[in-house]
Amino acid sequence: MVTLNPNQQMAVEHVEGPLLVLAGAGSGKTRVVTHRIAHLLELGVLPSDILAVTFTNKAAEEMKSRIRVLKNAQVLACTFHSLGARILRESIHLLGYKNDFTIYDQEDSEKLLKACMQQLSLGDDKGTLRTLKGQISAAKNDLATESEAEEKNGSAFSRIFSLYQAKLKECNALDFDDLLYLPVKLLKEQENARTMYQNRWTFVLIDEYQDTNAAQYTLARMLVEKHQNLFAVGDPDQSIYSWRGAKYQNILNFEKDFPGAKVVALEENYRSTNRILETANALIAHNADRYEKKLWSHLGEGAKVGVFMAQSERQEAQFVVDQMLERVAQNHLSLNDIAIFYRTNAQSRIFEDALLAKKISYVIIGGLSFYQSREIKDFLAFLRMVVSD
Repeated sequence: MVTLNPNQQMAVEHVEGPLLVLAGAGSGKTRVVTHRIAHLLELGVLPSDILAVTFTNKAAEEMKSRIRVLKNAQVLACTFHSLGARILRESIHLLGYKNDFTIYDQEDSEKLLKACMQQLSLGDDKGTLRTLKGQISAAKNDLATESEAEEKNGSAFSRIFSLYQAKLKECNALDFDDLLYLPVKLLKEQENARTMYQNRWTFVLIDEYQDTNAAQYTLARMLVEKHQNLFAVGDPDQSIYSWRGAKYQNILNFEKDFPGAKVVALEENYRSTNRILETANALIAHNADRYEKKLWSHLGEGAKVGVFMAQSERQEAQFVVDQMLERVAQNHLSLNDIAIFYRTNAQSRIFEDALLAKKISYVIIGGLSFYQSREIKDFLAFLRMVVSD
């Protein structure tokens, strides 16, 4: 193995049995996953026996690309929803659907739900519609029983849920959440199908395990039930999706779910200096439920971490821009060497205003500049027209 630290190599060379890789931020987890797959292939495991599950299509494509570079092999790397669709395309007829089902987008599914609401005299206002759609989505992702869903959402919920599912089936259609909900239902109810898929993939790798919801977790557990060769990668300290049903307890319970499982912690960080990591370690140590680990780096101590408590958003943005200009003047940096990170896209405007006031050019990455959004451009064009008149 090349360019792997001892703990990375330990994880890569693990073959049989369940393994949990606690991958701290910037610890090279993608390299570990791809090299582990390459190691399995070197041992003679067929590419078709390996399943790698990620949370985004981008991550799946990156993983496949890296595996092709390492071993020129085609391994199934996909998202949970893509995996669910693949299973259902083959076997959904066992649930009474046709295999050429349609996947409804949000507009189609909301249109169908609205018709169900009208049929049950529940009204059709947009607020109620969105609330019910969210409740249905949560019930499917949580694999809630009818009584659990009723207790949480009220007595009318089971009627609307049952009618909505029946109407979807009439149309031979699924909504996005069915791509997780129905594969679990299929494998629970159809023993032959469950056995077939358990035999298909001998080795299963799952990335971002801390972000799995109940449906994803249950699907994974059923797929690995026979061989127990689950290679789970994640970090409970990085769980940020509980608001959409993710259960970080899934990763904390790994050793209970898989007695005898091995745990390897990746603590060497390749992105940050030690002062940043020490600050992060000190903060995250206050989390009550976590695996103990401490990130460190070979990149040196680095500059001290500074904190500025601004009195307003404008003061914060002005401070950031002033710090940028000061560093450019003192440290011979280029503005191209500097990035500003903010938590939500809505915060970009205040920083854009501060940058524009200093005539500093900038580029918004992964989003749209406030002043480039369609409605703002239209409004500014209208104002220019008024001023010119």
